[in-house]
Amino acid sequence: MNDYLPLQIAIAFILDIMIGDPRWLPHPVRIIGRCIEYLEKVLRSVFVSERMAGIFLTGIIVMGSYLITFKIISFFYGFGTVWGIAASIIIIFYSLSIRDLLNETRNVLKALKSGNLPKARSNLSRVVGRDTHNLNEQQVATGCIETSAESSVDGIIAPLFYAFIGGPALAMAYKSINTLDSMVGYKNEKYHKFGWASAKLDDVANFIPARIAAIILPISSFICGADFSNSIRIVKRDGQKHPSPNSGIPEAAIAGALRIRLGGPSVYNGIHSDKPFIGDPINSIDFDDISNTTRIVMVSAIILVTLGITFILISDYLSINGGWLTQITNELFTTKTFYKFNF
Repeated sequence: MNDYLPLQIAIAFILDIMIGDPRWLPHPVRIIGRCIEYLEKVLRSVFVSERMAGIFLTGIIVMGSYLITFKIISFFYGFGTVWGIAASIIIIFYSLSIRDLLNETRNVLKALKSGNLPKARSNLSRVVGRDTHNLNEQQVATGCIETSAESSVDGIIAPLFYAFIGGPALAMAYKSINTLDSMVGYKNEKYHKFGWASAKLDDVANFIPARIAAIILPISSFICGADFSNSIRIVKRDGQKHPSPNSGIPEAAIAGALRIRLGGPSVYNGIHSDKPFIGDPINSIDFDDISNTTRIVMVSAIILVTLGITFILISDYLSINGGWLTQITNELFTTKTFYKFNF
């Protein structure tokens, strides 16, 4: 099934950039979300321990997403290779959120440039968890930049990473982990124990992708004409300041590249959160920084897809040719031919 993986990822990537996720099109994430809502009610009534209920929820959703996706792909491959490839492309396409990220940031930027602050706040509230109704223009821009940086990992780099190493089924399993974290991974009274497993698994799943971002985002910054060396410096200095073990890394990379400062106090559901600052305020944040962030994130996505596909193709080539080399070497060293030249 994985013989055509580079082709599947390439087409899915291009497809997501072109059309994104139309609202009218059924999306697996919405189905996963409904399953999470239903199972939460069932498991809370079955288990006395909220943490145990949350562990079972996480296991059922993640394993279920993987196995069902794998079965769907196998089913379509049963009709022929073309059908299997098409199903795989659609699933990988669903796991990505590139076009959606572009659209959401563009909507915020458009409202800011038109002077419609209430609309900008409303648009930002669609993609962030913080309260937005009291934010000024610069704070809205900051929130947009931060969520773009974070989304570069969970919406682009991580799904691509898992698609490369495990195909469409693993990419969708990652998407289910991300959905679980966004729905129950809160540290409030309702979900502090119930969402513990989901939040921890999300941290584990994003650990490697976030470190990939620490390499790719500065490279992308260099290509886009931003500050490459400062991006690396801020990643090293501030990448672990964020409460999340992963979210601070892409934020630090972008903050360093644009020579701006992100983070700081925020309000979530009326509760103040004193998050640390990331980066140095060498430049003041302006609207152009939103576009610059989007550009850096897009270039990093293209770099990752290109490197991933190249790596798979080279690995396949070496494995095929390596087989011939191994056979020749074994033949040489296990026959009398070798001993004729053994002085």
